[in-house]
Amino acid sequence: MAAVDHPKNELHLYINNRLVYKRRLDTDELEIFDSAAYEKYRLASQEELLAVNGMLIVKATIKLTSTENGGRKTGIISGYRPNHVFEYTAEGKLQRTYIGDINFEGEKLMPGEETIATVRLHLTKQVEKYLTKGRIWWLHEGPNIIGEAEIL
Repeated sequence: MAAVDHPKNELHLYINNRLVYKRRLDTDELEIFDSAAYEKYRLASQEELLAVNGMLIVKATIKLTSTENGGRKTGIISGYRPNHVFEYTAEGKLQRTYIGDINFEGEKLMPGEETIATVRLHLTKQVEKYLTKGRIWWLHEGPNIIGEAEIL
């Protein structure tokens, strides 16, 4: 999938390939395009959301950890799907992982490099609270941190 060209300062919520709303990440201002779908999303349980084809989409800077610092030995291509981690427990263990893909221009992103990308996260209410401008999160392959991302 090619990168989607969205403004850098907005979170977009798509359900069944339709834009339901967008939120400005610096002001939290909402623009709702489908009020019925928005209300269903707002009131839905997590089990109900799992049955919906929904994505949260943001622009982010992606930085892969260098191989020398424990990162991957090979690069990634657009469409790569790491685990996205926003919090760790007090003991340093993964609090929870979220599923999503990273889409960017160019052939490959190599360890130690960074790029601007479109990140699409599977729709969950729990992840939305983390999506604010400047938020940093970590990219994992299992327990290994292979990079980090920052919301633009």
